Amino acid sequence: MADRYPGYDVLNKRESVSWNDQTRAVIDRRMAIDSDQHRFLNEAEWLTMRAVCERIVPQPGDRPHRAPVAAMVDDKLTTDSRDGYRDTRLPPLREAWRQGLAAIDAEARARHGRHFHDLTPPLQEDILKAVQTGSVSEKIWRGLSAKLFFEKRLLHDIVSAYYAHPASWNEIGFGGPASPRGYVRMNFDRRDPWEASEASPGREEIARTENASVR
Repeated sequence: MADRYPGYDVLNKRESVSWNDQTRAVIDRRMAIDSDQHRFLNEAEWLTMRAVCERIVPQPGDRPHRAPVAAMVDDKLTTDSRDGYRDTRLPPLREAWRQGLAAIDAEARARHGRHFHDLTPPLQEDILKAVQTGSVSEKIWRGLSAKLFFEKRLLHDIVSAYYAHPASWNEIGFGGPASPRGYVRMNFDRRDPWEASEASPGREEIARTENASVR
């Protein structure tokens, strides 16, 4: 998927008319987040969070830039940046994550005698599937629906963090915030000249050349 938009880097737009000062400030802050940084989660929670993120949005090891997904979720928890709405069947943001991460690790230890982050990827995926379907048994889940936590909190926050980072925008050819320029060509199979050109078989080098000049 990373080769669908060869030569494209959304950060080339940073000093162009596509972005204004506010946009640059927001993106700069996201880019400054250290992938090893965690301020809200304790060490045990952090190890579980990182392992969960690797299963939900695995990133190629050879990618030049990786979205620091776990650190971005931790940043959301540190600032207590809520969504402006909440399913009342779930605890508030911070409480839901603390209980959910502890419960996921408890399931791992009950089933395999090891912490979640120490399990192989297939075993981790089995546990996450059990959470997704509500097929869990540990008492720590009481008061927290595993299915709702997976859908409304875990999946929502992790995927949202992933696609809020420029590394992921490059992957899907997204032009990023278009303020003040704005998007004009909104119909199917149309794109503004400053949007990424998707490669098709036989025209990879053409797309690379076009994308290298996109601003």
